Amino acid sequence: MELKSEYGLFIGGKWQKSSDGKTFEARNPANGALITVCAEATAADVDAAVTAAWQAFPEWKAKTNAERAVILNKIADVIDANAPLLASLESQDSGKPIREATIIDIPTTADQFRYYAGLIRGEEGAVTKVDANTMAIMVSEPLGVVGQIVPWNFPLMIGSWKLAPALAAGNCVVFKPSSSTSVTALVLADLLADILPAGVLNIITGAGDKAGQYILDHPGIKKLSFTGSTAVGYKVSEAAGKRLIPATLELGGKSPNIFFDDCNFEKAIDGVQLGILFNQGEVCAAGSRIFVQEGIYDKFLAALVKAFKKINVGNPAEFTTQMGAIVNEQQMNKVLGYIEIGKQEGAKVAVGGHRLTDGEFGKGFFIEPTLLEGTNDMRIAQEEIFGPVGVVIKFRTEEEVIAMANDSKYGLAGAVWTQDINKALRVAQAVESGRVWINSCSNVPAGIPFGGMKQSGIGREINKCALDHYRQIKSIEISTFESPLGFYPQD
Repeated sequence: MELKSEYGLFIGGKWQKSSDGKTFEARNPANGALITVCAEATAADVDAAVTAAWQAFPEWKAKTNAERAVILNKIADVIDANAPLLASLESQDSGKPIREATIIDIPTTADQFRYYAGLIRGEEGAVTKVDANTMAIMVSEPLGVVGQIVPWNFPLMIGSWKLAPALAAGNCVVFKPSSSTSVTALVLADLLADILPAGVLNIITGAGDKAGQYILDHPGIKKLSFTGSTAVGYKVSEAAGKRLIPATLELGGKSPNIFFDDCNFEKAIDGVQLGILFNQGEVCAAGSRIFVQEGIYDKFLAALVKAFKKINVGNPAEFTTQMGAIVNEQQMNKVLGYIEIGKQEGAKVAVGGHRLTDGEFGKGFFIEPTLLEGTNDMRIAQEEIFGPVGVVIKFRTEEEVIAMANDSKYGLAGAVWTQDINKALRVAQAVESGRVWINSCSNVPAGIPFGGMKQSGIGREINKCALDHYRQIKSIEISTFESPLGFYPQD
C-alpha cells in the first residue's frame, strides 16, 4: 500500500476534502521531511461525520456480539499484516524509534482488538429473580455515536484503547487523532474500509482547538473519550457536563519511580531508563520522579549517569536507535524550558540537559537524556515535562517516600523496586495512583485496567470495565403473574 500525498477526511466510508479546502502538513520531527498533507476539518465536516455515524448505527447495533467479534479479529489481522508499514509511519510521524513501534506499539494495537473480540464472545446475560412471579433481565446497549480524541505520543496504540471497546460495544465513532500525528489513523481507515460498514468509523483531522472542539460541542455525540493534558481534560469534562453525557479522561502524570536500598541494582538501572527514556519520555505514565534511598543514592546516581551517556540517540528509522526525536519544535522548547526552570530552582544537572544539534541532529528536534538532582517541591518535580527528563530525589524512610510520592496533583502510575515483598505491597497500596508496578514499569498489557486518580483522569481503559464506559444498562422486568395486580380495587 502506498502512502497518499494528501489525505482528506474519512466520513461515511468515503474520503472527502474539508468543506473549506484547508490543509496542514505532516512532517517528520527527526529531519523535517514532508510525510503527507492532511485536511483541516470544519464544524460542517464534523457534523457530516456525526450524521454518517448515526446513519450507520442501527445496522452496527443490530449485529450480534459474535458478528462484531469476527470483524474485530479481522481488524487485528489487517494490522498484523501491515505492521511494517504502520510501524514505519508511526516512527516517521512521531519521532519514536522504529524499534519501539515494531516491538510494542503495533502488536499491542492489534492485541486490543483481539482482547475485546474475546470479551464480547464470552459475555453472558444477567437475570435476577425478584419473587416467585417476577424476574428481571439486564441488557447492555451501546450509547450511539461517541467522540474520541487521542494524543500524539502513541497514536495507534492509544487509539486502539478507545476504538476497540467502543466498536465492541456496538457504537459508531467520530475519531480525531492529534494534528501532530494523524498519518497512521488515516492509513488505518484506508485499510479497514472494506471491513467496517460505512459510517461506523469516521476520521476527522485538524487542530484540537478547532476540529477537537467541534466534536466536544456537537449535540449528536453521546459520549466523549479523551487522552491528553489535564488542562484540556477540564474542557472535555465541562463540555460533557453541559450536555449530561459521560466522559472518560486519561490525563497527565508525574509518576513516582521508587528505589529502595535492597532493590536489584542492575534491573533497577534499567527501570529508570525504561521509565523516563522510553518514547523520549513522552509518556503520561513516565517514571519522571526518581526517588532513591540514601543508602544507595551516590552509587545509583553514578551508574545512572554512565547508563544515560550510553543511550543511542539518533535516526528513529534505524533499528539500533534507542531514543528518537521530540514530536515537534514546540514540545522540544517546552522540555528545554523546564530544564532551565530546574536550574533556576537550584537543581543540579547530573547528565544531559541540552538540545543535540551536531550533523543530522540539526535537522530535527533531539534532546539529550537528562537527569536533574532536585527536591520534590520544585516545579520540575510537580509539573509534567513530557520529555526525557527525570528528577532524582533522595529519601530516607518508607514513610517519607510515600508522603513525597503522594505530594502531587497527579495519580496515574508509580513503581516500587525492592526485594522485600511485604514492603513492596505496603508502598504499592499506599501510593495514590491508578496503577503501581513492582520491580517493573511501563508495561500496559490488555486486561489490566489503566487510568488515573486525582487530576490524572476519570475511568479505566484496556480492561473489560471499559466496555461499560461505552454502554448503558437497560433493566427489563417481567411478571408471570396472570391474576389482576390487586393494587386498585375492582368491581
